[in-house]
Amino acid sequence: MIGSSIAKRYARALFDIAAEDNLYEKYHQELIDFVSLLEGNKDLKEFLFNPIVDQDAKKAVVGTVIGKMDLSKVSANFFRLLVDKQRIGILGEIEVCYRQFMDDALKMVRVRIETAYPLSEGQMDKMKTGLAAATGKTVEMDVAVEESLLGGIVVRIGDTCYDGSIKTQLNNISKLLGEEI
Repeated sequence: MIGSSIAKRYARALFDIAAEDNLYEKYHQELIDFVSLLEGNKDLKEFLFNPIVDQDAKKAVVGTVIGKMDLSKVSANFFRLLVDKQRIGILGEIEVCYRQFMDDALKMVRVRIETAYPLSEGQMDKMKTGLAAATGKTVEMDVAVEESLLGGIVVRIGDTCYDGSIKTQLNNISKLLGEEI
């Protein structure tokens, strides 16, 4: 919980700068790129997250990494600040918080859809239009095929889950029949 509140403060600070420059998505993409780099390089991640490693060594390595990436000056300074304040370990949480701030500002909602079978373009367009009307926001969909559902669809919008899968319906019927016996 403490990490989340700290991550939220750092994310808010970067977000406020992004608002001044109207570069929400650019800074978010740079956050994603840096997080992906850390997740993809175990040695670098362990080096930067290790509290025993000298801060100057971490700063030098981050400076080298920043030099090889095509980052804005704001993002580069932000990553250096995280190293200075020994907060580079919560970069993933910062990215999540920043994305939430950005989505709110841009009136966007991210939706996860799981189906038993691939959806056609027409079905995806209808789904996107319906969800946009229901939420009043621009919808960004992540669609995945989950064959274990047997049929139907599961839609997750934030913390809300709408489960219309056959698998869930069969489980509910099974529980109902089990209680009546």
